[in-house]
Amino acid sequence: MKYISFAIPCYNSAAYMSHAIESILPGGDDVEIIIVNDGSKDDTSKIAHEYEEKYPEIVRVVDKENGGHGDAVNFGLKSAAGKYFKVVDSDDWVKEESLHRILQTLRNLEEEGKEVDMLIANYVYEKEGAAHKKVIHYRNVLPQDEIFRWSDIGHFHMDQYILMHSVIYRTDMLKLCQLSLPKHTFYVDNIYVYYPLPHVRKMYYMDEDFYRYYIGREDQSVNEKVMIKRIDQQIFVTKTMIDMYQMREIANKKLRNYMVNYLAIMMTVSSILLIRSKEPENLEKKRELWKYLKKKDMKTFLRIRYGILGQTMNLPGKPGRKISSLAYSVARRLIGFN
Repeated sequence: MKYISFAIPCYNSAAYMSHAIESILPGGDDVEIIIVNDGSKDDTSKIAHEYEEKYPEIVRVVDKENGGHGDAVNFGLKSAAGKYFKVVDSDDWVKEESLHRILQTLRNLEEEGKEVDMLIANYVYEKEGAAHKKVIHYRNVLPQDEIFRWSDIGHFHMDQYILMHSVIYRTDMLKLCQLSLPKHTFYVDNIYVYYPLPHVRKMYYMDEDFYRYYIGREDQSVNEKVMIKRIDQQIFVTKTMIDMYQMREIANKKLRNYMVNYLAIMMTVSSILLIRSKEPENLEKKRELWKYLKKKDMKTFLRIRYGILGQTMNLPGKPGRKISSLAYSVARRLIGFN
């Protein structure tokens, strides 16, 4: 039995993809590695097929036309035969000892006739040049080493939101809820972790520093200059998430609060990048984005707009925009991204 299908979306990843693959191979026959070559123009496909030839019981290659990161995840999910599904970006990697412990936990659950919809573990910002590697953990928020539900969760801090790096989903649940990510769009990992949440019933948290999230390449999608250049895609993803659910339809109060707060962070990131671009048309896009939320879900708009983040992002005039930018810079240092 394959306990986890690891999908590795690759686009021109020849220079670093081996590290990601090699970090998962110690899982042996309990894992499958699906390397999705998203129309690369370098040696990505060649390297992928070499691994497939060497490890035919573990590695599979999907060669496809270029469709972007989300489309590569879609193809990985479609091909997945494992009970659980995990995305590992081609410039990231996982910690071997944690991989073994997570696989043992999934084996134990299987032997007991139990399953979960989402397993959560920690991730580490592997920031180039940083002496201190920031670990995002959930030990103050989630019960450890036991099955729990949304009613059992605590309060998440701003830097503790569950990202693609921290989740392993049950494969059938993702397929049943018909998760499908947009093509040719960056930042769809937010949709990946947000859309399935109301379908998640049972969860399990392990305090393992499992996923290593590399930050340091100039062309990386979370580089601030790159994010400003792609701001329309950030807005598109934020609007897509706004459209997914009317919050009043989310029955569990703790889950509803979590999802509203996640949307607040997405609104904040979009707003601050629009402010920092210093382009007059982008300030208009910021106003339009807040109007969009107001029209779609007035109650959620009021909660976010008049919460701490919403008020900080909407301070009037130039002084207000300076304060918003300063708040973002502080948050960026604290959280450790881009």
